Amino acid sequence: MTAMDPAAVWLAIGLTAVGCYLVKLLGLSVPAGALERPLVRRLAALLPVALLAALTAIQTADGGDGSPVLDARVAGLAAAGAAVLLRAPFLLVVGVAVAVTAGVRALGG
Repeated sequence: MTAMDPAAVWLAIGLTAVGCYLVKLLGLSVPAGALERPLVRRLAALLPVALLAALTAIQTADGGDGSPVLDARVAGLAAAGAAVLLRAPFLLVVGVAVAVTAGVRALGG
């Protein structure tokens, strides 16, 4: 791993901060009437769930080099999905995912 120039790091931090501010400003500049449409309200309610699901899937099956990996994490995620489909309470869903993941790892998977 090569060392990065401190000036380049601070430039990246500054550009990221300005970009985040501009995204926030863009969100505040949207007219209120556009946000009250039923389709926009429905999408705004579903978007965080979709993003969280996508991030979870990517982090679960990522092998580190960009290739998908099927290991204990995937088994835990599948068990959690089954618990959600059975309408289990949230803490039970998490507990099932942890137990299955730990069990698969204990078995050498």
